Amino acid sequence: MTKFQGFGLRARRVMLAGIAGLAMVPSLAAAQETVADDQQRPDGEQAIVTSQDIVVQGQIGYRNRIDGAEPVLEYGTEYFQRFEPLTAGDALKRVPSVTFLSDVIESDGPRLRGLPPGYTQILINGERVPGGQADRSFFLDRIPAELISRVEIVRSNSARRTGDAVAGSLNIVLRDGYQLDGGYVRGGALYYDDEEFEPSFGAVFGGKVGPGRLLIGGNFQGRHNPKLKSSLRFSESPENNPSFATQDFDNREDQTDTRDGKDYSVNATYEIDGADTNFQLRGFYVRTDRTEDERSFEYNDPTAINGPVRNGAASGNLLTDNANVNEIDQENFTIDGKLSHQWSAGKTTLRIGYANFDDKQRETEFEVDFDRATPRFTGDFTTLDVGDSEFTVKLEHAVDLTDEVKLVFGGYYQDKDRDTAILTVRNRFNVAAARNWNQFERNPTELNTAFAAPAFTPGSVNSIEERRIDGFALVEGRNGGFSWEAGVRYETTDLTIIDVTGAAAGALGNDYSKLLPSASFKYDITDQDRIIGSVARTNRRPEFNFLSPALLEAELGDNDLLGNPGLDPETAWGFDLGYERRIGRGGIVGINFFYRDVQNLIELTNTGVVGSEGAGTFVFQPLNIGDGKVYGVEFDLSTDLGFLGLPDTGIFGNVSYLDSEITDVFGKRRFNDQSKYVYNFGAIQDVKSIGMAFGATYRKQGNAFGRVIGEEVTTSYGADLEIFIEKRFGNSLTIRAVGSNLLNGKKREVFNKFTTVEDQTDRSFDEYELEAEEAGPVFQVIARYAF
Repeated sequence: MTKFQGFGLRARRVMLAGIAGLAMVPSLAAAQETVADDQQRPDGEQAIVTSQDIVVQGQIGYRNRIDGAEPVLEYGTEYFQRFEPLTAGDALKRVPSVTFLSDVIESDGPRLRGLPPGYTQILINGERVPGGQADRSFFLDRIPAELISRVEIVRSNSARRTGDAVAGSLNIVLRDGYQLDGGYVRGGALYYDDEEFEPSFGAVFGGKVGPGRLLIGGNFQGRHNPKLKSSLRFSESPENNPSFATQDFDNREDQTDTRDGKDYSVNATYEIDGADTNFQLRGFYVRTDRTEDERSFEYNDPTAINGPVRNGAASGNLLTDNANVNEIDQENFTIDGKLSHQWSAGKTTLRIGYANFDDKQRETEFEVDFDRATPRFTGDFTTLDVGDSEFTVKLEHAVDLTDEVKLVFGGYYQDKDRDTAILTVRNRFNVAAARNWNQFERNPTELNTAFAAPAFTPGSVNSIEERRIDGFALVEGRNGGFSWEAGVRYETTDLTIIDVTGAAAGALGNDYSKLLPSASFKYDITDQDRIIGSVARTNRRPEFNFLSPALLEAELGDNDLLGNPGLDPETAWGFDLGYERRIGRGGIVGINFFYRDVQNLIELTNTGVVGSEGAGTFVFQPLNIGDGKVYGVEFDLSTDLGFLGLPDTGIFGNVSYLDSEITDVFGKRRFNDQSKYVYNFGAIQDVKSIGMAFGATYRKQGNAFGRVIGEEVTTSYGADLEIFIEKRFGNSLTIRAVGSNLLNGKKREVFNKFTTVEDQTDRSFDEYELEAEEAGPVFQVIARYAF
């Protein structure tokens, strides 16, 4: 399929979703007249809040208590808003068991229970969305926090959702038309450690329009992240040589890394809510323009910074001067229409949706190498284009078996297309004129010449098609204080991959099916105490970069990687058991134990074929041969201190102990990059007499270790402290000042690098590296005005 044909197909799907939604509108206009004057939904729950309720918060927000059978932790926007998170990822830093392996002051790929992002299912309004990452994950820094109505942590899966949730699911629910009456505008600025300002603006409106209700919002956010990095590299490690710091020093790298960006977002919903029929059309659009600018200097001395080495003489210490710039343009959008109708045989719901993610990157890297007789210039130009789209149809029917028992069944269809194209070109030539180089006045970019047309390399251009048809059924009920749900989901997948760079001609692929049972319950022991339990079978689909049949030379140290289109998903049986107690007016304290038994784990396996680098190297291929287990305990608390006579003081905190075990070719380890723990705690004080509030949060996550063939890395983070102060003016205006990263966030990484598997087993190092990254505090002032 050509790019043009793919675009046409996507356009037709968007039109189908939109036309289907518009066709439903006329039949619903009359139904809207039956909605009560108090603007309640048919289930009787109050749905509308005023813009003043959002802008001027009347009380401190805590975790919500959910009465359904599923183990869900729900946090409304009032729980996050006072700390003014920029993105959904920033908001999730305050909830249990979510870790990140991002650069400092960034929160992109959430790692629920500390597992790699691909083990966490990301949902927007309860539905999956495509992302640009090879592990199928979605970066939550694409969703501005201003769009969020609430966040749900779904600890165990249900048959009503797709089963790609080994660690659990994170559901980001955006505001809809039945959540706001009125509007508000927001504006402010952020100030960074390098004395740069970035603007922040937004506006939201919700109200009755025609037979239904409309909500529309827009947001513009300036993004900036200035970091300093330093690396010390050695030819040996302290585990082999305690005096390595003085005897085995190789080089030092100093780097500035500045990331500038602009985020533009729009979301809208239109809903017609009748007594028996409901129609909803909604969508969101987010665009990110981002530039990542790095400048690096390598020196042959641990501290000196003077000029380049010339002809091996000791007249300078500069080994290389590198300039790297990556221009990133990303767009993702979702549009879906939902129609539900209550009739004599139950309630039927049809949902049609289309989601798309486009990632375009243009990266240049220029370097002058002085560690040779004549300096050499190298210029690389790389283009990356990823398009990932999903068209989905979901049909569900619910029927009451008794007054307290309900049967729900339905089907799900997904048509996923992912196109990847990575092209590269290199310029290289000697530059005698660079002998007298001054790295503080000159830049390697000035030596660049025009690039030839980029060309592909093995594994860099492919197209993946994934067709899914699922069926599911569940029974849910309630008997007094006992609520329960039990169901099963049957998922079938037809995968096809076409790689124009692979040795095999034509299309390759795989077909597989999985039966995924699940069950959960909640038992209210008293009005305050309850027990929550669940069991579910889930799966994790293979990473896209493992499916390509191409041979990637020297991809794993000096070892080669051969993809495997025949990979099956990993599967896991999971168990959760928790207890929670209601305290104070709206507070909750809870504890939860979880366990996952992961089977069919995808591990790299030595094929026995000698690699492209010759004797001692091999070709490795991913196969479904491993197993592992994940377990831990999660504690969370959020409550006011009314029982101590302090009703306007709120405290919150959570701590999670996370562990796992897996066996690779070198022995046992945890799942890659799983932090040992994560905790955060804080407090908010509301001073109602003067219309003010203030508060602070403190967060820390434990060390993480990851091991692949050719490299091992241990990552540690410093603590994160945030403080806010708020002043309210009447019922319509709130101004907040927030300081974040007040402890100058630090990220430290220790790299063990090896050439061959034998070297890694014998601990014979190719390189040992200590890298440190640091960013300064960020201050922001944001004002909101309701109308």
